[in-house]
Amino acid sequence: MLKRNQLTKEEVLPIIEATNNIPVRLISVDIQEALKIAIEFNIYAYDAYFLQCAKATSNPLCTLDKRMRAVARELRIPLIGV
Repeated sequence: MLKRNQLTKEEVLPIIEATNNIPVRLISVDIQEALKIAIEFNIYAYDAYFLQCAKATSNPLCTLDKRMRAVARELRIPLIGV
């Protein structure tokens, strides 16, 4: 986002510090289901992976990507921070 001039240099470090406080848990995701999402919605497989992960775990998705938000809404995946 810095490269696209959507954030200033001063905004980047606090954001990185904040994201470091987000707990992360590794979860196995059904790759076939993720690929079905990718094919159905014509999105990148790695985006579909995150969508499938949120769907399978019944967790909300946090993304700034407009297309991922739209697909999440279609899949009835709750969104946070948007």
